[in-house]
Amino acid sequence: MSAQDARILLVHRRTRLEELVARHNTVEQARFAVERLEGDFGDYVKEDARYREALTRAEAALKSLGRVQRLERDFLPNYLFGRDDLVVVVGQDGLVANTLKYLDGQSVLALNPDPTRYEGVLLPFALADLPRVAAEALAGRRPASEITMAEARLNDGQRLQAVNDLFLGPRRHTTSSYVLAFGDYRDLQMSSGLIVATGLGSTGWLRSILEGAVFLAAAAGRRFDTAELTADLRWESRFLLFAVREPYAGGAGTAGPVFGRIDAQTPLRLESRMAEEGVIFSDGMLDDAVPFNAGAQVEIGLAARCGRLLT
Repeated sequence: MSAQDARILLVHRRTRLEELVARHNTVEQARFAVERLEGDFGDYVKEDARYREALTRAEAALKSLGRVQRLERDFLPNYLFGRDDLVVVVGQDGLVANTLKYLDGQSVLALNPDPTRYEGVLLPFALADLPRVAAEALAGRRPASEITMAEARLNDGQRLQAVNDLFLGPRRHTTSSYVLAFGDYRDLQMSSGLIVATGLGSTGWLRSILEGAVFLAAAAGRRFDTAELTADLRWESRFLLFAVREPYAGGAGTAGPVFGRIDAQTPLRLESRMAEEGVIFSDGMLDDAVPFNAGAQVEIGLAARCGRLLT
């Protein structure tokens, strides 16, 4: 592909400062809102300046390699990506994960705009690396890691994919009820919801649930290691793990299986018994939630397509 033919999408999101200004109308009103609560408004300004500088420098570096278009995070769900597009994401990690689930085989080059601020597990490259890595990617010479994704398939035809994890349960902090079918088990279960995690997401929400279980077990004089439960789960692993949050065995519900491995032969199925406020959302994006109320049925399994993250 020639430089003239290459299309490069530069994916970004609003900074905290931009979100504050959108909420409070002006910078000065945003400053007042933060400082009234004794917050450090200067940190918001520094973060915004550093991020804008990174975007400007990234765009300048990429223009010699192809046609560059900026793409704000909110437009990802409806954007039509080309088969050969190179997608450059200017971090954080969550933006990388959110971008991957809207792609179909396109490679993602993830850039850390501020290594002093972001850990960057999914952001392997710095600004100085960008011209070389992007050129190698466009020439097909850059290796990539394959990212397994999860998919929720509802009985009304809706589908929701996740790069990190899926949440199924109540929109607010209340009790959810659903019939859970997994392997030979099928029964009514009550909890505060459940998480289904991919290998990429196994160090996030799932890990916090398992670590909580470790501390509770230790208080009861029992010990186990979360590493034993997730030992074989890698970014490319073709299985998922689910964990139930705060299962409740009283009343009509049973605890049932609260942790398990989902693969192509053993999907997880749920039927909602919630009159209202039931939801399914992916990668922490509640705004993208689909309803999961009484009568809704869902099957959780592996997505057919995988993400590609340049390394």
